[in-house]
Amino acid sequence: MALLPTSVPANFSTADMYGDQNDTNYTQCDLELNEWHITLIPVYSLLIAVLGIVLNVFVLMVFFLHKKACTMAEIYLSNMAAADFILMAFLPFWAVYVANKFNWTLGNPLCSLVSLSISMNTYCSIYFLVLISIDRYVALVHPLSQDGMRRPKYAKLGCLLVWCFGLFLNVPTLVYREVKYVDFLNVHMCYLNYPTFTVHLVCDVMQMTFGFFVPISIISFCTVRIIQALKNRLIVGLNTKKAEHKATTLVLAVLLAFMICWVPFHVVKIFTMFMYAEVITDCTLLRILHICNNMFIYIAFFNSVLNPILYVIVGKNFRKKVRELFKQWSIKRTITFNTMSTRSKIFRSVQTSNASR
Repeated sequence: MALLPTSVPANFSTADMYGDQNDTNYTQCDLELNEWHITLIPVYSLLIAVLGIVLNVFVLMVFFLHKKACTMAEIYLSNMAAADFILMAFLPFWAVYVANKFNWTLGNPLCSLVSLSISMNTYCSIYFLVLISIDRYVALVHPLSQDGMRRPKYAKLGCLLVWCFGLFLNVPTLVYREVKYVDFLNVHMCYLNYPTFTVHLVCDVMQMTFGFFVPISIISFCTVRIIQALKNRLIVGLNTKKAEHKATTLVLAVLLAFMICWVPFHVVKIFTMFMYAEVITDCTLLRILHICNNMFIYIAFFNSVLNPILYVIVGKNFRKKVRELFKQWSIKRTITFNTMSTRSKIFRSVQTSNASR
């Protein structure tokens, strides 16, 4: 069942978080959204939002409440969990938007804020992975130089720079994202309203270059070198430190999950740029691109739920911290209970003594 009217501009994608729906003379095609998009996507979004909030809060509690200071990798992973939590916290607003057939009724500021939370997660997450990859690269490939470089204060500074850079990449979202009435759909839409195609193209190229190509190149280089270093150590019979090996296994698992969840979305976004430039004009290809656009972003969102699960399944150090934290809480509860019990006994003893007088 068509949810969009026929003869919709080819660049019109109501489900694309980063969709740029401008009134330009693109190829006219019939782009349809099936009924499942309006019925299933909101339910799916709310479900992963609840799971993501609970799991990422749990991860943050373990990292911040544990008595031991966080390692370099744990500082990066905790910031990644914070980015995932922000996305999950705002995702229900987008679920309401989809359920309302893309009619935004929550005002312009919230439109920008919800879009910003999604974009910040996209760019910050990949750069936290860059920092994690570099950390593992230094630890395994250049172990002799790691003492001066791998310090918590540098990790915290790196995370601060990532948050600032993520905000910089989202300047177009803050400037051009707005709620605008679309008369032929009879809805108020929350979308990027670029003033000209040139501005649109410059922003997209900048975001794709610094938000995907550059970080993916760094991650790929570090990952290949890390795997080579591990293989070489096995060949020559050198043992990697147990802690380093555990941390590296978790990092590689998180990297793989990110690639599976996010790379399809970025690849489709590259083809979307060709669509805007009218390089792709075939309606069949545009329909396929439109469907992929509407599906891959929600697959990418699942990465925010998958990361905490990987910490528990793959992260032996994380599981150890969880056990130690629960043990710490158990001891505190026991001490508190014993203290209250002792006070109660003293109080009853005093009362009995006063009564006997």
